[in-house]
Amino acid sequence: MSSPACTRPGRTKVWSWDISRLAGPARRDWLYLYVLLDIYSRAIVGWTVETTESDVVAKRLIATSATRQQVDRDQLVLHSDRGPQMTSLSVAQLLEDLGVTRSLSRPRVSNDNPFSKANFKTAKYRPDYPDRFDDLAHARAWFARFVVWYNAEHYHSAVGLHHPADVHDGTAPAIRDGRQHVLDAAYAAYPDRFTRPPAAPTIPRHVWINKPATTNQTRPNRPATST
Repeated sequence: MSSPACTRPGRTKVWSWDISRLAGPARRDWLYLYVLLDIYSRAIVGWTVETTESDVVAKRLIATSATRQQVDRDQLVLHSDRGPQMTSLSVAQLLEDLGVTRSLSRPRVSNDNPFSKANFKTAKYRPDYPDRFDDLAHARAWFARFVVWYNAEHYHSAVGLHHPADVHDGTAPAIRDGRQHVLDAAYAAYPDRFTRPPAAPTIPRHVWINKPATTNQTRPNRPATST
C-alpha cells in the first residue's frame, strides 16, 4: 500500500525503511508492518501490513512506491538497518534494477535508522493504538487511518510544525510565508506583547543520517542529505 502523499519529480530523495512486528490476535501471533519514509519531509511514501516478514513483500512495496512517487533512476538513496530482508540478494538486485543506491547501517549499531524507529514509535504511542490487532484487515484499516493522519494532519516538529505531506509536495514554504505574514501583522499591531519580532518555525534545508564532521566529506553507505 502506498501513501497519498505527493512528490516533487527531479529532486534527490533519501528514504528510510524498516519492518516492525505488531501483536496479532493471540500470543506469539505476529503481523508485520513495512514502512518507507522520506527522511526530509518525514512523509510516509509507502507501507503495508502482512502476515510474514519477507523480501518478496519488501521488493513489491519498494517497486510500487518508487513508481507511484515518480522516482527516476539514480535519484533515490534507500537506507535501512542490516536485517535479513534489507540485506537479501533479491532486494539488492531490485535496487540495482531500479537505479536506487542502497545504504546500510553500521554493523552492530542499533540506532543507525532513527527516522524509521521514530515513526514506529509515533504510531505505537497513539492513544487508539490497540494492544492487539484482531486480524490482518484490522491492522491494515488502523494503519490506513494512521498514515492519513500522520501525513496530512500531524504537525511534525522536525519540519517546522508543518504536515509531512506539505513538505513533501513543496507547498510548505508558502504556508510558512502565510504564517509569518500573520505574525508580522500581530507584531505591528501589538508590539508591546512581544519581547522580539516573532518568527514562524523554519523548515530544515538538509537532513542527515550520521552527518560527517565536515559537509564536504562523505562516508560509504551513508545517505548524506535530502532536500
